Amino acid sequence: MAIDFFDSHIAPAAYEEVMACLKSGRLSEGKRVKRFEESLTDTLGFVNPVCVNSGTSALHLALVVANVGPGDEVIIPAQTFIATGLAVLMQKANVVFADCDPTTGNIDPADVARRVTERTRAIIPVHWAGLPCDMDELNAIAAEHDLAMIEDAAHALGATYKGKAVGSLSRMTCFSFQAIKHLTVGDGGALCCERDAEHVRARTLRWFGINRANSPTTELGERDYDLTEVGYKYHMNDLAAALGIGNLTNFLDRLARRRAIAATYREALADTPGIRLLAAPVDRESAHWLFTFRCDNRLQLIRALKSRGVPCTVVHNRIDDNTVFGGVRDDLPGQVIFDAEQLAIPVHEGLSDDDVTHIIGAIQAGW
Repeated sequence: MAIDFFDSHIAPAAYEEVMACLKSGRLSEGKRVKRFEESLTDTLGFVNPVCVNSGTSALHLALVVANVGPGDEVIIPAQTFIATGLAVLMQKANVVFADCDPTTGNIDPADVARRVTERTRAIIPVHWAGLPCDMDELNAIAAEHDLAMIEDAAHALGATYKGKAVGSLSRMTCFSFQAIKHLTVGDGGALCCERDAEHVRARTLRWFGINRANSPTTELGERDYDLTEVGYKYHMNDLAAALGIGNLTNFLDRLARRRAIAATYREALADTPGIRLLAAPVDRESAHWLFTFRCDNRLQLIRALKSRGVPCTVVHNRIDDNTVFGGVRDDLPGQVIFDAEQLAIPVHEGLSDDDVTHIIGAIQAGW
């Protein structure tokens, strides 16, 4: 059987939850979205999660809630999917790229500090492959300059930093439940808000800016409301939430399997010529959405692995060279190293022990 790079897992309980939702006839945002939010808090330690229709919506909503606007600057890494930068442009703010630590693929706090100006309003670190960034250092920079910290945790569902869950570390944290993520709802996301007032505002803005709790339905059959700012159609629907509720039931077991596979890879590949494993700080646990390493002669390795039935990919190249962000730049030396050498192999609960052994053997066979 062919090995898949990603695995869109659907838990047995998810079929029951989705069928019950369909039979109810209530598919838009309702009780199941609220139940999913409560389950994310209970199972994964999320703080004030607001479920939305995509991870990109969560990022954009966070910037709106943080009052980032035209002419403001937001510091992000280049090692991410383009959605991280596009969310900033959606607010007509300016993207400022900070360098990458090539030993992890994560943003370099020292370089972030160097790039703060009087126009900086927010920092968006991305937890590459699921390994949390250096959040103490980054949050200290944000506190010193009164900046909004908005974690892009699209890769990091279930990750922890110094014993605390990602989703509880900073002012705001954004997650993705897209089809190939650890936990899928088809497409969806969540925004966690440390501050209660921002949680209320995010919850209101995700549905056109109408506060459902304070907009009762009149005798005419319409809600009574008076908008004070532009809102968005970013809410999650109950059908997606039902899928999420079901998939969350065995998420921790599946996360444990990913971590076990990653540990096997690290032990087996530690001394493999041409392979440089990324750092694994002991004060944090990766969610292992990816298993990324750096390698010599990357194209030769890719071709060798594919010839041996092993899928591999960089997943994302650096995004700073896109014309929409201003084009090619040359002030990110760590990013240059990482972008030239990084490669990922499958690490998901759909892999059998034989699959893992085969993947390791395919690498150790050389290229």
